[in-house]
Amino acid sequence: MTEAASSPVSDPAADHDAVASLTDRICWVHARVRHQHPQVHRIAIALYDGRSDLLRTYVDSSDVKQPLAFYECTLARVPSLLELAHNHAFRIVDDLTGLPAPHGEHTHWLIAQGYRSSYTVPLYRPGGLLGFLFFNSREPGQFHGRLLQDLPIHVQLCRQAVLDVVDLSQAVGDRARTARGTAHRRHTETVRHLDRLSSYSRVIAKGVARQYGRSDEFVEQVYQFAPLHDIGEIGVADTILLKPERLTDEERQTMQRHVELGAQLVEDVMHSSSQAGKPGLKVLHNLVLCHHEFLDGSGYPRGLSGDAISLEARIVTIADIFDALTSERPYRCACSNDEALAELQQMADAGKLDPVCVTALGDAGDEVRAIQQRFGLSA
Repeated sequence: MTEAASSPVSDPAADHDAVASLTDRICWVHARVRHQHPQVHRIAIALYDGRSDLLRTYVDSSDVKQPLAFYECTLARVPSLLELAHNHAFRIVDDLTGLPAPHGEHTHWLIAQGYRSSYTVPLYRPGGLLGFLFFNSREPGQFHGRLLQDLPIHVQLCRQAVLDVVDLSQAVGDRARTARGTAHRRHTETVRHLDRLSSYSRVIAKGVARQYGRSDEFVEQVYQFAPLHDIGEIGVADTILLKPERLTDEERQTMQRHVELGAQLVEDVMHSSSQAGKPGLKVLHNLVLCHHEFLDGSGYPRGLSGDAISLEARIVTIADIFDALTSERPYRCACSNDEALAELQQMADAGKLDPVCVTALGDAGDEVRAIQQRFGLSA
């Protein structure tokens, strides 16, 4: 974004329609900080994924045109942040150029962009580390005195904004369990399928984000919400849902109702007073409602085509088909990755799938194999 405003602005949370993204909220916090402390030139958040130990760029409010984006590394490779997380402590660096070499990519980028001092604090959620919040200034030695006293309230505002997004998936899951009356039993392979699906979806989203003009925030929304794509299955009987053989035509029609059931569940959450203003609900709704639509109009439930199908839905559709093809079923053997990608390419050539997204998945062979090894498939 461009440099944050230095005058007071209204809280976007006061108008649900104005809350377009988490980035909007962080920019709002940044503007509040700069109203009192104009020397704070950047606020950024990196999100932590404990399943893979990966720390990923997430949102950025700064005065540079090209923020650090689509970058990730394991937390184990950043001992200073690992120590902060372990000790629940913050860190002040008065002059980034004085840090001992070798510098990590993040520090290299900060120095190259002219930032000199920093304040870093870990963010937590119940159960563990959420990520890290960074404040940066172009002047050395800025994070002391009144600014240091004022930062905790802004840290909490940023933390809550992130939790609003991250906890949304939990809210939808809770609503689903309430609707059904009990937690749905999931086989171990179903859990692994969802882990693979969300990871494949993130690989694709990251691979196409720049081409489609999307941000780190979009990539993480797809990753967070992809496991909920079939949430409507809570309304489908187990006799159909867990049937090992192929479904009959009648059973298939019943099964297809899960899309509209899931969309209705998300809409119920969207109209909930506690959830309506949370960023990401539109992305969640789109991928739940449209993940069985095809670009040529041959999908269901609405027969959408072309640009009427959102990018997030196109991504999850491809990830879902790829995992289905590479997973063993009682009625067929699993395809190899190459065979599955060839099938996806045929569907793209036929106008059913987004060819850019298919190519992004095909170009990420090493990441795909790592996901399969981590979550129960061997390529």
